[in-house]
Amino acid sequence: MNRNTSCHSFSNHRKPDAKPSVVSGFFFCLLIAVAAAILGRRIPVIGGPVFAILLGMIITIFMKNRTLLQPGITFVSKKILQFAVILLGFGLNLNIILETGRQSLPIIAATITAALIIAALLQKLLHIPVRTAVLVGVGSAICGGSAIAAAAPVIGADDEEVAQSISVIFLFNVIAALFFPFLGGLIGFSTTDGEAFGIFVGTAVNDTSSVTAAASTWDSIYGLGNATLDKAVTVKLTRTLAIIPITLFLAFFRTKKAGTTAQKTNLRKVFPYFILAFAGASVITTAAVSLGASPEIFTPFKSLSKFFIIMAMAAIGLNTNIVRLIRTGGKPILAGLCCWMGITLVSLLLQWFLGIW
Repeated sequence: MNRNTSCHSFSNHRKPDAKPSVVSGFFFCLLIAVAAAILGRRIPVIGGPVFAILLGMIITIFMKNRTLLQPGITFVSKKILQFAVILLGFGLNLNIILETGRQSLPIIAATITAALIIAALLQKLLHIPVRTAVLVGVGSAICGGSAIAAAAPVIGADDEEVAQSISVIFLFNVIAALFFPFLGGLIGFSTTDGEAFGIFVGTAVNDTSSVTAAASTWDSIYGLGNATLDKAVTVKLTRTLAIIPITLFLAFFRTKKAGTTAQKTNLRKVFPYFILAFAGASVITTAAVSLGASPEIFTPFKSLSKFFIIMAMAAIGLNTNIVRLIRTGGKPILAGLCCWMGITLVSLLLQWFLGIW
């Protein structure tokens, strides 16, 4: 066999170059999510989603070429994120929320309004990118990462904007979880029951992990069992329902605003259909429990929702330039601080006015 024949034979049997696929990127995000979930359980005040973003941002610094992984990373950051929001609906029993959350509804409405107004004003004053301001405002107003996950595809936010908003929300969640139990004792919340502090935490802290941490600390300090935690989580779930009107409003607003520009936006393209599925999941849960089904049957859906959010945050971290994020983070952090302080003050004032505190 001559040299030319040998080379020709080798080229015919050479393995073809690997092609990008969704599967490889999906499992890469899955591995990061498992590690982040474990870390989140060990340090719940930070939580799995934040660990996932941090791990993703750190890993992407050292990745020279992620062409093979990118389709899967994009799929997870977009589609899996929306599926996580849908599954979140299975944790909402509307009957319980309406029964026990009615007392807190005026406070919830006022704090959400305050956060959105503050975010809008600061966007104008500080010239913060509109989508970042919207995500910080919505995340502060409603329920942190879940609300940001729901709003991001509706307003067309990219992964860096999502990561920045999540990071801002995380910062003030940690501060609230550590500081609020001390603040509650300082200003004189009742220590014989957990109602007042539970409502305060449920309306002034936006992420579930931080709500749980602050409420559990109060229960532990004053020996209240799970009284504060149960109240706080119910109020927090009531706030979660605000995802539905807020995302629908953002979809209509985006369409209306685009209608005044050269680039038209079709409402059907930006309409958050996954939010309808989220609402449907809530209705299914409520109907099933009303007919005698145990709420525990929906626990796997809720657990899967939390894990999918962690997984999506890993993908978002992988798509984020951490250096640029830090360089441009000053104004969003200030916006997050103002939203957080505004929500805290409004919650306290309304509780005092309504005689809860």
